[in-house]
Amino acid sequence: MQQVLVLNASYEPLNVTTVRRAHVLVFKGKAEVIEELDQPLRSATGAFPWPHVIRLVQYVRVPRTLQRKISRRALFARDGWQCMYCGTTSGRLTLDHVVPRSRGGDSVWENVVTSCAPCNLRKGNRLPDEISMTLRRPPRPPAPVLFIHLATPRIPQGWQPYLAGLGENTPAAASA
Repeated sequence: MQQVLVLNASYEPLNVTTVRRAHVLVFKGKAEVIEELDQPLRSATGAFPWPHVIRLVQYVRVPRTLQRKISRRALFARDGWQCMYCGTTSGRLTLDHVVPRSRGGDSVWENVVTSCAPCNLRKGNRLPDEISMTLRRPPRPPAPVLFIHLATPRIPQGWQPYLAGLGENTPAAASA
């Protein structure tokens, strides 16, 4: 299935959508085609540009307080598929609450990290400071572009200019 990159009016990447949804946004005047594929979209009455990248005409304010749901895949990608305590990339990775849930820790991006099974077992329901464990970097919500990378297995070449410089927390940047 062909996917389309959706940009805000400020050219900030927002999401990935289907060609059908992108065409509807363009047809209704809510978006404009920035990049199109060589082949047209054909209907019984005409041909239209096949959108590859669209930009919303009006700016959509994306509240930073709106948190995307935590998934293991997104968490592991945010942390570069490595344990945030020892740095290992091998072995079984798990989700760890920095402040354990048994001590009132919430399941929010700022309190969960990727941990290897041995580090998670060693930490248990204690705080990292209590057993001399330190985090390699503090947990924080992932950049919105991370979800674009997760939604699209292979980023098309035509999207690169719009995603460049935003990928500090992306699977591609983590493996580089």
